[in-house]
This record gives sequence, C-alpha cells and structure tokens, in this order.
Amino acid sequence: MRFAFFKGCKIPHYLPEYGLSMANILKTLGVELVELPFTCCGHQIRDYSFISFIHAAAWNLAIAEKEDLRIVTPCKCCFGNLKHAHHHLKSSPSLKKEINDILKKDNMEWKGTHAPKHLLTVLYHDLGAGFIKNHVTYPLTGLSVAAHYGCHALRPKKITQFDNPLAPVIFEELIEITGATTVDWDRRLECCGNPILARNRELSIELMKNKLADAGKSSADIVCTACTYCQIQFDHVRNEEKLPISSEYPQALLYTTLLARAMGFKH
Repeated sequence: MRFAFFKGCKIPHYLPEYGLSMANILKTLGVELVELPFTCCGHQIRDYSFISFIHAAAWNLAIAEKEDLRIVTPCKCCFGNLKHAHHHLKSSPSLKKEINDILKKDNMEWKGTHAPKHLLTVLYHDLGAGFIKNHVTYPLTGLSVAAHYGCHALRPKKITQFDNPLAPVIFEELIEITGATTVDWDRRLECCGNPILARNRELSIELMKNKLADAGKSSADIVCTACTYCQIQFDHVRNEEKLPISSEYPQALLYTTLLARAMGFKH
C-alpha cells in the first residue's frame, strides 16, 4: 500500500512530531509514504479567490496523480480543502477546463483519478481495527480520552465522506484500539475556534476554553486530536491563557502520539 504524504504547511514548522509519528506508525503497519514537492493546500486563500484556491489544491492533486498515488494527510484542514477542490472539479466541467488551462502552463493536468484521504480513514477503512490492534503491545488501560473530531473532515458530509457528521464513531473506535477508554462529552463536535482566531480572538479563545472545561467535566484524562490546526489551537490557548494541565483543563495530545505509545515506540 502506497500513498503520497501531504504534510501541509504547519506540520514541518509547528508539529514535526505529527508527521514523524505518522510516518513511523504507517511504516510499521506496512504502508509506504512517498514525499512529493507539494505546496499549500490553498486554505489560506480560500476566502479571497476561489479560482486561486482550486488551482492550489488541484496542483497538489495533479502531482500525486502524475505518480499514480492517492494523497493521505494527517491534517483535517488540508484534507477538507483538497476534498472540496476535488468535488468542485468533478462537478464542473467548465471549472476543470479553466484550472487545467492554468496547470497546462506547467505541464500539469488534473484528471480526478484519486480522491485524497485523511490518516484516520486509512487506518480505519484500509488497514482496519483488528489489524492495527495486533500491533498494540502496551495497551493504555485506564486512560480516559475525549475525542475531538474537528470540523473540516466531518462537514459537509457529501464532500468529505468521512463519517456521519451528527454521530461519528471512527475516532472513538480508533482510540479504543490503544486500550484507552473514550468518554461522552457535550462539546465533542464543536469547533476548536482556530478558523476565527485572526478575526475574533476573544471568541476563538472562549470556544477552546469551553471545550477543555467540558472535557474536564467528563472526567477525561486527555483530549485527543487528529488535526494540525486543532492541536495548534489547543496548545496556543493553553499557553495564551496560562491554563494548567489539570483535571479541569486536560492536556491535548495527537492521536499518533497515543497510538505510537500503545505500539511500544520509545520516542
């Protein structure tokens, strides 16, 4: 099994451990990741120029297609944006022609042969819970975890095709593979606040503080994330507000950190 590894912009600079742990886990599970000269998924310009956004995403999709590979990314923001672009291009022949006319200048072409995937989708659907569980050597028994889904993978369902946006189960099932127990909590599907951080800092921070507090009330030991932007937001608000790691405000950890520990990785 081979995929094109799309790290996005944030992982190399802010969360290199996310990319490293994902690569090591998938290697152990027999999945080969191929690194290609990708650029930004287009997220940063999505609200300013639709064509530029689609062009940026299509460029990356076309690079992977050229190698006959499907993109896999651990970032739900990148995943959502790439899936949006793939959907729009599939749905509009005129848009496809316009974008390919631009790509043609660089001898590139988007054909739409491979839709992108998120890491959790690969783990859950392509590899399967039973297969992964066979590699768990140090079960995290006794650890209570609040699963934070994030927005971009769940909605809109017809585009992302990730899980039921009103009652998702994929993430909890993957967490429980590690031996940990998941908790039910009221704000599990709410936004982390990152998308509005630059526009309304006060509201963004309030959303995150409320999430952390709700996770604490549910008796979770940690909050588990599987999105670059969400993890950065959790860390940013904790540092900004000087929130202690406590039962009231549990620490946020990436899913790959959790799984790596359960699989016996030392670092």
